[in-house]
Amino acid sequence: MENRPDVYLSRHHFLRGCLGLAAAALAGLPLATARAAVPLSPTPECRDGDDPTPPQTAGPFFKPDSPRRASLLEPGAAGERIVLSGYVLSRSCRPIPGALLDVWHADADGQYDNAGHRFRGHQFADAQGRYRLETLVPGGYWSRTPHYHVRVQAPKGPILTTQLYFPGEPRNQRDFLFRPELLMSVERAREEKRAAFHFVLNVP
Repeated sequence: MENRPDVYLSRHHFLRGCLGLAAAALAGLPLATARAAVPLSPTPECRDGDDPTPPQTAGPFFKPDSPRRASLLEPGAAGERIVLSGYVLSRSCRPIPGALLDVWHADADGQYDNAGHRFRGHQFADAQGRYRLETLVPGGYWSRTPHYHVRVQAPKGPILTTQLYFPGEPRNQRDFLFRPELLMSVERAREEKRAAFHFVLNVP
């Protein structure tokens, strides 16, 4: 994909601009419901300028060999439904097809399933670098604000381990790991929340 010199968008402004449309477009919602000024294209166009997505600790609750699935919804599990979607991009803003995304998080009460694989799963980005995950909003625990753990890896590339956070959450400012760069864009749509986040991996 060739960057056009007459249309400049830094990665920061591009990603901020299309977060709302990413959730709407991938979920099949009307574009009029999304809050963004920049239309979401199948292959995002932007330039170098921002750093890759910041890494964060995996924490004590990571488990390997999660099941492959795009929905972590569990029968009978209480909590608010949410759909998280977005792109996996390279530093040059090219979509990364087949990128691995492994997600794990606490339930609505802030508890992790360490015996099984509740609220754990992995998937692969599609040919346009897009991903979509159905799950529940996690609860906070101890000194931690609600968050998702994610491991993202380009095919044969390095692993990014990080965490995603909710905007407007009161516990954010008291969480020693919280970083505003890792805030998702979140809004309510119909009977569930819609969230968006684009991962930028440290690959060319």
